[in-house]
Amino acid sequence: MDLGRNDVLGELAADAALERKDFLVQSARQLHRFLEANADRIAELGGMTLIDEDPDFLSIAPDLTFRSRSRFLDESTGQWTSDTEVIESPSELVELYNPADIFAAFADAARAAAGLEDEPTGAAELGEITGTHAGGALEGAGVYAEAADDWAAGQSTPVPLAADDEEGAARQLYDLALDFQDRSQRSEGRLLAQFQIASANLSERLGDLVIVDDDDERLVLEAGGTFRGEVQPEGADGEWTTLASPEDLVEYYDPTDVFGDLADALAEAFPSVAPEGEGDDDDDSEGEAEGDAEKAAEDDDR
Repeated sequence: MDLGRNDVLGELAADAALERKDFLVQSARQLHRFLEANADRIAELGGMTLIDEDPDFLSIAPDLTFRSRSRFLDESTGQWTSDTEVIESPSELVELYNPADIFAAFADAARAAAGLEDEPTGAAELGEITGTHAGGALEGAGVYAEAADDWAAGQSTPVPLAADDEEGAARQLYDLALDFQDRSQRSEGRLLAQFQIASANLSERLGDLVIVDDDDERLVLEAGGTFRGEVQPEGADGEWTTLASPEDLVEYYDPTDVFGDLADALAEAFPSVAPEGEGDDDDDSEGEAEGDAEKAAEDDDR
């Protein structure tokens, strides 16, 4: 075995992974800035349909969340199934779509709705994109609204049919519990992803911040706002599992605990950021308890 060659390949793979991560972070920031700059326009237009090419569909709602629909063949049934999901953060979107394609979709959708040629060449035409439909929705907004309604209908929880026996009821309840567990983890993952985007600039100034460092788990907020963790699951025989994405993290951590532990780590590293007097009440209560104990001991001696 050529260990030298394997080392070179390993380093190449590691560098490529780092570059990909940096690319996605930068792309998410760029998309975030674009959405913030155009938030009022998108809200005024009532949302936009960006991609509508069967089986691919992507739209943006007035609140800047995206709806993505995909179609896949269910091998268990042999039927095609459509899946629609809400994408709440730019970091999630750039994981699924090429950032260049996202901006191209915005440009194409705006030009098509405004009745412009595929590639406008004059400033007047560019002005028409934002001026022609001021005060009204784009023609494509109706398509978006219909798709949004379809999505909302698809999110309603189906009521299982009445089971014939206890085992059937238990099976349906089991499947329902796993379904809601999956929904909960997706929601928690989006929350962590949103925090990563919001904290990126601040984290860059602070560098890597260790949140948890125990024998069987480590959690760090890296410079750039990305959480990265490692855990040793039970029965893993000392093997470490890397947690590189929000979806990975929520399998082992509750976001509430992550944010609380992060606040504690910041307060420990920078005591001035914690509210003044925090912890004083605890010290006073401990002192009072010690005084009461001493007084009780003196009374007993008497």
